[in-house]
Amino acid sequence: MSTLGRLRRAVPAVAAGIALSVTVSGCVVVHGEREFLPTATAGEAARALKDFTTAYNKADKANDRSLDADRVTGPLAAIDGAKLKAGHKNNPSGNPDHAPLKLTDAKFVIPKKAGWPRWFVADTKANKGAADSHWLLVFTRSEANDIWQVSYLTVLSAGDMPTFQQDKDGWAEPVTAGDAELAVAPKELGQSYAAYLKSGGDTFAPGTHTSAWRDLRKKNARKPGLARQYVDEALPSGDYAPVGLRTSDGGALVFFSTRHFEKQTAAPGVDINVTDPNIKALLTGEVKQSLTLEFVSNQAVLDPSRTASDRKVEFLSRVQGLTGAQGE
Repeated sequence: MSTLGRLRRAVPAVAAGIALSVTVSGCVVVHGEREFLPTATAGEAARALKDFTTAYNKADKANDRSLDADRVTGPLAAIDGAKLKAGHKNNPSGNPDHAPLKLTDAKFVIPKKAGWPRWFVADTKANKGAADSHWLLVFTRSEANDIWQVSYLTVLSAGDMPTFQQDKDGWAEPVTAGDAELAVAPKELGQSYAAYLKSGGDTFAPGTHTSAWRDLRKKNARKPGLARQYVDEALPSGDYAPVGLRTSDGGALVFFSTRHFEKQTAAPGVDINVTDPNIKALLTGEVKQSLTLEFVSNQAVLDPSRTASDRKVEFLSRVQGLTGAQGE
């Protein structure tokens, strides 16, 4: 069996018992709950943001993924958990480069929906990166007694921040997984992106994470002595499910997840030199002829209305992290 096949099977399956964050019907009915209500209060959202930041900083300082394990889920848990695992192996006494993350000026975009799971978006400023950037965190929970966890964390420039559609009381409108009003249904974005990376097409607007990434892969695949193969997968369900908010122009800001594999195979007589300490820390097996890298990526895109003049999905942000490495 190939390394790609083994790695794909080794990744823990997404919990099947957790419902999609966005659903075809527009709501998930649990225990007879059919009334459309705000998913959180502003006070509850503020506490969730504070608790997450505290746990996140403790974990980052100690290089200990257990310290924020109950505050993260989905793609953020996969990406940050692997980073902390590698950090602990390389620096078991703690992170020498730790600088506490401070999230301020928080505004909460809280949708109104029925049933579970429930989720909301925190739009914050941070003490890292560009001063006018928006740090967006998607908080989610599946039951009333669950702790709020962050599934998506992404950074948008000030000029990319959309305006959300709101009702008269200020509550946002979530989009459904199979939303027919959008150019691409949120539940199909992951598979569409994987297909685009393989074969191209006109689903996505040109840019760093679309046409430029395809061009870079083609360039790397042609390097003498080292062949590269790529496999891309959608992560459409459970804690990785897409979530989206209707924007004022009829489109939506949608967060979705994907998994990516890159297999490097050396020609006879050519060595694969693994120098990255994070790859070394996550590496299993021995790199003799090939190295397979596994990544999880979370994206924030503008999914236009199906009636828009330009129906191409536009990437606003993509956060990718190494989550595994296999030598052969």
